[in-house]
Amino acid sequence: MGQDFLSIFQLERKRLLWLIGITFAVILAFQYVELPYDNNIQPSVFSSDNISRLGSSTFQAAYPPSESEILNNMIIFNETNAAGEDPLETVTKTRTSEEKETTSETGFISEPGIVSNKSLGFDESDGSLRVQSGNGSATDQAGSFGLSSYNDTIGMNLTREVNITSESDHKLASSYADFHSPSHAITPTYLTPPVNPPTKVSPDITPPMLQNDSRETDPMEDERFRPLRDYGSIVGENSSITSVPKETKSSHIPVPEILSISEMSKLLLQNRASYRSMRPRWSSAVDQELLQARQEIENAPIVENVENLYPPLFRNVSMFKRSYELMEKTLKVYVYKEGAKPIMHSPYLLGIYASEGWFMRLMEANKRFVTKDPKKAHLFYLPFSSRRLEETLYVQDSHNHRNLIRYLNDYVDMISGKHRFWNRTGGADHFLVACHDWAPTETKQHMARCLRALCNSDVKEGFILGKDVSLPETYVRNSQNPTRNLGGKSASKREFLAFFAGGMHGYVRPILLQHWENKDPDMKIFGILPKSKGNRNYIQYMKSSKYCICAKGYEVNSPRVVEAIFYDCVPVIISDNFVPPFFEVLNWESFAVFVMEKDIPNLKSILLSIPEKRYLQMQMRVKKVQQHFLWHRSPVKYDIFHMILHSIWFNRVFTARTR
Repeated sequence: MGQDFLSIFQLERKRLLWLIGITFAVILAFQYVELPYDNNIQPSVFSSDNISRLGSSTFQAAYPPSESEILNNMIIFNETNAAGEDPLETVTKTRTSEEKETTSETGFISEPGIVSNKSLGFDESDGSLRVQSGNGSATDQAGSFGLSSYNDTIGMNLTREVNITSESDHKLASSYADFHSPSHAITPTYLTPPVNPPTKVSPDITPPMLQNDSRETDPMEDERFRPLRDYGSIVGENSSITSVPKETKSSHIPVPEILSISEMSKLLLQNRASYRSMRPRWSSAVDQELLQARQEIENAPIVENVENLYPPLFRNVSMFKRSYELMEKTLKVYVYKEGAKPIMHSPYLLGIYASEGWFMRLMEANKRFVTKDPKKAHLFYLPFSSRRLEETLYVQDSHNHRNLIRYLNDYVDMISGKHRFWNRTGGADHFLVACHDWAPTETKQHMARCLRALCNSDVKEGFILGKDVSLPETYVRNSQNPTRNLGGKSASKREFLAFFAGGMHGYVRPILLQHWENKDPDMKIFGILPKSKGNRNYIQYMKSSKYCICAKGYEVNSPRVVEAIFYDCVPVIISDNFVPPFFEVLNWESFAVFVMEKDIPNLKSILLSIPEKRYLQMQMRVKKVQQHFLWHRSPVKYDIFHMILHSIWFNRVFTARTR
């Protein structure tokens, strides 16, 4: 009896094992057929194309790796670096948001405010922190609001993938160096569609608004903010945002501590040859259009006499001309309508951060490049103001900007949850234009794969040559007439060798004044000049000097670079690792002088060593390049608006990949 029972048990067990095996095989076969591309096992029974977008939805990654290893609730997929594949390791973390929240538009009370000249310091001890949302401080409560005018209630599973460059990847692309900041790098992320539950803004917080009229601004009110500390990933208690692992020391090729301008040019060429954005998850006609544009630019016919262009100013005027023509003929930009004012869709047109505002104003009003059909778009514009973000959300004396970062993270979550375009390329065809000093830190998480046009273009702090764009920092004093007082004295009537005036921001300017303030009659080096109507003293010094010193403040960028060009003064840039504007196309060494910070004691001898013939040549070229740095209320060909858009277009063309 017992023997019969044992035989029956073994028979039934075999049948059960066969049933399990057949079921597993069917699931594998189903997934293999269902996958839209690649022969990798997808971590969901359904492909991304079959995902429901209504009600309570589940969003899954459609770009999974092949091998998996589970470590502390983190599933790490390691993808081999086969030819033609994206040579990046993908780290996937899953977090489920169980609660449903409603995103609603928040109203603001606009009050004119005065720009403070006070510097803001931030506590170094407050490292990678976890921010609790909900009933927290005003800092936390202000973190996410007004993201959309849509009242959608969405609950979902979120899957996030994070790129970390492996050692083997560097062997594959050894010429590429320093994709990210070497010291405080946060690895870039791309998202499957999430929507993050927002935290509410305290009703007691009224965002101050800067004056945005046609009144003139004071160029000596050069407000600067101390660099904010790296807070790592900002995670709310109910947030769909997951923490991002730090890069290891071996995750990227190190860049020398200080890069000369010629070394940056070499790195740009290396990056252009090796760096490619994420492979699209599905094909689109625009991918082939970008590939065709790249081929035409690389094989551009040689031109010598180009109307309205001066060839010595460019790295390759033939390539620039062809690229610009193709931009005018081909480029279509989709501008997201989501997002509430004042942070979104609210351009600020005065002061040192005016570049982002003028671009926003002109881009949103443009009819030539803007398309209402996102399927035709080569680029997607994220229309936020980094200046408005700071003035609206930063809590005075809080010494952190975690809530600012969280706001942008929530915005990306919202648009990637509402639209499918972000997820096709992981944001690689999206771009932002941000001039505030904090913008690189605020955008290096969710927006790391985007094309970022940044005034703070520090190659040692995450600025990627060949992908990111150096945005000119233009000081606009009159929004009705931004070219007012353009030009300066002729070269023969410039009585001073060099001029600088400004606040003692950062470490370079005090050194400059220590060596040259009141030390030499030819060197007009000052701190803050006494105020005068329209700051005429400052402007007259620029118009009357041969060389205008553009010394970095807290960050590498300075509005003096464009100011010097504006007043026909040869810029002398003292800012190690600063990537000058339109670096992709302009030959800056043809019209500007670059002095290493360590050479400040020898500044006068360096300037005097430049032959008079060479100076006259540079000054003439400054006047020629001036057209590319001017704002116009109605854009004109080759002006600063078109040059910014062209650099974004140019970098997208050379980093895009096809399916």
